[in-house]
Amino acid sequence: MFKTLAIVAAMAVVPAAVLAQNPQGAQGGAVGGATTGAVGGAIVGGPVGAVVGGVGGAFVGAIIGDNTPRFQRYVVEQRVPSYRYAEPVAVGVVLPSEGVVYREVPPEYGETEYRYTVVNDRTVLVDPRTRRIVQIIE
Repeated sequence: MFKTLAIVAAMAVVPAAVLAQNPQGAQGGAVGGATTGAVGGAIVGGPVGAVVGGVGGAFVGAIIGDNTPRFQRYVVEQRVPSYRYAEPVAVGVVLPSEGVVYREVPPEYGETEYRYTVVNDRTVLVDPRTRRIVQIIE
């Protein structure tokens, strides 16, 4: 019973935090990771595990921690041309199907299904299936 309550609580709390980063409400990427992480964390560690698992799961596939500045330096060293986009660059924005070149993230920066590109001089991770920006590398 306690585990069930923890799972329900995690499912109610975690998606709100994740949707703040993913305004289009996509079910893959961060939302799917947060939900999976919350459920797994609740089963293993109760309510605290649900929250930790949900937050950790939201970033599966993202470039986080020490890899972020290293990856940004890598992109600069590669001299990736910046695609000019008329709209603001934000998580959830879907990029055009033509004119944008997506590159694979080298494995030393983390295992990810996402690709990277540079838009308006900002490095972004993009879901290659939907062309949706999932992370802005700052």
